Amino acid sequence: MTLSLDYATLSDVGRVRRNNEDSAYAGPHLLLLADGMGGAAAGEVASAAAVQVIRRLDTAEIGGEDMIEALAGAVHRANERLSELVEEDPEREGMGSTVTALMFDGKQLGLAHLGDSRAYRMRDGVLYQLSHDHTFVQSLVDEGRISQEEAFSHPHRNLILRVLDGRPDSDPDLEILDVQAGDRLMLCSDGLPDYVSDEVIAASMASGTPDSVVVELITHALEAGSNDNVTCVVADVVETEPSSGVQPQLVGAAAELAQGSTGRGEPTVAIHTGGSGHGGGGHGAALDPEELRYAPRPPKRFPWLRRIAVLVIILGLIGGGGWFAYSWTQKQYYVGTDGDYVAIFKGVEADLPGLDLSKVYERQSLQVDKLPTYSREQVEGNIQADNLAGARSIVAELQQTAAECAAKTKPTPTPTPKPSTPVSKPPVSKPPVSKPPVTTPVVHPSTTPTSPGSSTTPGSPDDCDGVR
Repeated sequence: MTLSLDYATLSDVGRVRRNNEDSAYAGPHLLLLADGMGGAAAGEVASAAAVQVIRRLDTAEIGGEDMIEALAGAVHRANERLSELVEEDPEREGMGSTVTALMFDGKQLGLAHLGDSRAYRMRDGVLYQLSHDHTFVQSLVDEGRISQEEAFSHPHRNLILRVLDGRPDSDPDLEILDVQAGDRLMLCSDGLPDYVSDEVIAASMASGTPDSVVVELITHALEAGSNDNVTCVVADVVETEPSSGVQPQLVGAAAELAQGSTGRGEPTVAIHTGGSGHGGGGHGAALDPEELRYAPRPPKRFPWLRRIAVLVIILGLIGGGGWFAYSWTQKQYYVGTDGDYVAIFKGVEADLPGLDLSKVYERQSLQVDKLPTYSREQVEGNIQADNLAGARSIVAELQQTAAECAAKTKPTPTPTPKPSTPVSKPPVSKPPVSKPPVTTPVVHPSTTPTSPGSSTTPGSPDDCDGVR
């Protein structure tokens, strides 16, 4: 079952302000409201520009989850448009606008919200706020520091923390919402909920047609003393053809300024219920509180200079970090080989294209091949040192090892063996004399003791292995 929207929208300049900074649009597939701010005749420019860009989403060609992507893109383009307007005219610096949009595909709603304008839904007689205020006071409520009743009368209830203002961090809340026949939807600028309670809003939303509801809601705001522009968009979700037809309705600053080329806007309808129409005595010279709605945000002055400054800072941080790293490497030392000789190197061993991080600091007279295999492999693999003194200490130990090995491997002269004395035999001419047999002790070679000083290596035989 495909549903339709029966809608009406109305905007009033209010009893105090001279110009209307609200803009609103209602069509078969899109309900949209923007509340401009910033003073200096720029609030209406901001809201009108936002509406003229985002209203292009009023089409049946987008539905389902694609509505979220479409809304995000449209808000982003509107933000870029505000940035362009500020660059074109420096007098517009500091302007901004809220954005609250409901996109409708006949089955679901896509919500995009930024600022303190609101979206409501009434279902089965219960009023529910669909949007979440991006205000300082709402942050206090979220943190549990004040109650919702205290927020209604808080002196800083209009201080906005997030707003569409041409800056790159202006990202909206995005959400897909269910919808059913009998639902009543309402968008409004802060001129209504800041002065009219939810109970009164719910009572007005409970009956009547969309046309009568927008009139009643704005009347309540003006009678409650609202000193702001008041704009409302009300739409009923119906199963039949909408009685309002399918002709788009454009009100507020967007209609008055008629910016862009998306079509001729409908005239703004204003309601005045007594009192002095534009409020007056003594307010002309007072500071417009609309200029302070998002005063904590710094003005966007000379954006191209800020971008260059940010780039310079980033490059400075990268360059400073690189120089610091390079300076650290030049305070490191290690022992390695320089050709056939041992050397002390300054820096660290690393292969970076076009950058040499180490160099020979001191070349030693010690030849690498005079070291045993183990020590030679250590040197060839580089021996790290804590500092220059440590590197020199390592070299001294290597030199001592080489000297010890040179002494151990020095050849020792071999003694010449003495000739053995022949045994005299008795002459044949003499007769043998009979004597008792004499036993001569036989000394076996294996029992000959070895002197302690005859060992050739005082330690392991591999200590000086590989010395050339």
